[in-house]
Amino acid sequence: MKRTLLEALALKALPRAGWLRAGVASPESVAAHSWGVAWLTLVLLPEELDLQRALTYAVLHDLAEVRTGDVTPHDGIPASTKAAREHHAMRELMAELPRGGDLLEAWERYEAQIDAEARFVRQLDRLDMALQARAYADAGSTGMAEFLDSAEAVLTDPTLEQLLASLR
Repeated sequence: MKRTLLEALALKALPRAGWLRAGVASPESVAAHSWGVAWLTLVLLPEELDLQRALTYAVLHDLAEVRTGDVTPHDGIPASTKAAREHHAMRELMAELPRGGDLLEAWERYEAQIDAEARFVRQLDRLDMALQARAYADAGSTGMAEFLDSAEAVLTDPTLEQLLASLR
């Protein structure tokens, strides 16, 4: 268990690959992004959705990347291969943890987009990316519009769409 707990901390040092590709000098880490998604979940989750479930998704959604790396569409890895690698990584990571079975099941529900919470957190994942792109653009980075465009393709919630529009 200790090994898994320590390994997960490596997300704090794993830079987000999309920002590196875009030339951002000191990009956020995967853990910083996951915190951003959790923050947005606390602030923006509609009242009718389950906050605990959504926060669990927000915290877990990129955990597999501690083993697989932050793979982006630009890496040329088929989505099915990426998904299989991430599922394998999560099964191994969760195997030693006391609540590992429940956490793996939650991560699988998120990946399958099985419920409204998973679908909303997926949108928050993209909104966090868009907010970060705006922050990098404000700090002088160029080429951030592609990240806003990518977020726009996923957002369907009117409140989130409005927030994204305000970032442009």
